[in-house]
Amino acid sequence: MEAVVRRTKIGLLIPRSGPAGIWSESCEASAMLAVAEINARGGILGRAIDLVIGDCGATAEAAAIETASLVELDEVTAIVGMHPSDIRQSVMATLRGRVPYIYTPQHEGGDIGAGVLAIGDTAADLGRPGIAWLREHRGASRFFLLGNDYVWPRVSLPKIRSIVQSLGGSVVGEQLLPFDTTDYEPIFDAIRRRRADTVIMLLLGLEGVRFHRAFVAAGLAGQVRRFALATDETVLYALGPENVEGLLVASSYFSTVRSAANASFLESYHDCFGEAAPPPNAFGQSCYEGFHTLAAIANANGYIGARVLHASGMRRTRVRTARRQRPAIEMGERHVVHLAAADDFDFRVVASY
Repeated sequence: MEAVVRRTKIGLLIPRSGPAGIWSESCEASAMLAVAEINARGGILGRAIDLVIGDCGATAEAAAIETASLVELDEVTAIVGMHPSDIRQSVMATLRGRVPYIYTPQHEGGDIGAGVLAIGDTAADLGRPGIAWLREHRGASRFFLLGNDYVWPRVSLPKIRSIVQSLGGSVVGEQLLPFDTTDYEPIFDAIRRRRADTVIMLLLGLEGVRFHRAFVAAGLAGQVRRFALATDETVLYALGPENVEGLLVASSYFSTVRSAANASFLESYHDCFGEAAPPPNAFGQSCYEGFHTLAAIANANGYIGARVLHASGMRRTRVRTARRQRPAIEMGERHVVHLAAADDFDFRVVASY
C-alpha cells in the first residue's frame, strides 16, 4: 500500500496587477523553488507544503477578500506576502493573528504588528550607505526626495531627509506623487530650479519605470544623478539600456553578487525554470527566503502558529537565503548592503557595506 504523505497548505500573497504586479512572475517562481527545496528536506513539521497562490490585487479591499479566502476557504496554515505596505495593513486586519504572516519586501520599519515577521530591509538600512557613498565618491550635496504617496515613502522620506542632513548634505525639495501620475513636468521644473544634483527615489514598480523614462526624455539623466530603492533587474528590463544613465541602486540582493549562497540559488533557479525564467531579483528572492524562514522557525520550535514568530529561540534559527555569503544564516544577522550602478540589463556592484 502506498504511504500517505501528510500535507499542509501555505499561501503566497502577491499582486498580479497594479504597480507591484511587475514582480509577480519572479515571486511565484522563487516561491515554487523554495517549496521544492523544503519538501525535499522533509517539509514543515514532517508535512509536505502545497503552495496556494493568492492575488491580493492593487487595493486594500481586494487584499482583504483574497486573504480571507486563503484562510477560510483554502485553509492555509501560514501566509508569505510580497506586496506594498498599505496592503499589509489590510492583510493584518483580516488575519487577526489566526496564522503566521511573513512579510518579505523592503518596508518602512517601525512597529509592523503582532503575528507578523518582516524580513526585508528598510529605507534607512539601504539609504545611509548609498547617500554616504554619493557624498564621498560623487560629491553629491543637493538632494531632491521623491516617492509615491502611500505609507512606505511617507514614513521613509523623513528618515532619508535626516540621513542626508546628518551626512552634511542638503534636501532642496521633497514630493509625494499620487499613483498613476503621468505629468512629471512640475517635478522636473522643481529639480532644475532648485539645482538638485541627486534625486532619491522611492517609487513602486511600474511607477518608477514611467518616471525614469520621462526623466531621461526630459534630458535630465546627464545632469542629475538618480539613487533608487525598490529597484531591481525586473525594473531594468522594463526600462531598457537607454534609460539607466546615472542610476545607482541600493539593495541587499542583486543577481550579479558573487557568493556561494547566490551561486547555489541561481543554479537551482535556472535548473528549475530555464534561462527564459523571470529575471532573478530582490523581490523574488524575498519570497524564496520568506518560505525558508517560515519552515526554519516552525521546525525549530515544533509548531506552526502566529505565536511562533515571537518564540524565544527564533533569532537563533538558521534560514536559507541568497543574500549572504553562505546559504544559511542565523536570523537577526545583518545583511550586507550593496550599491550598484545600472549597466544595460544588469547591475554592477560598486561598493558593499
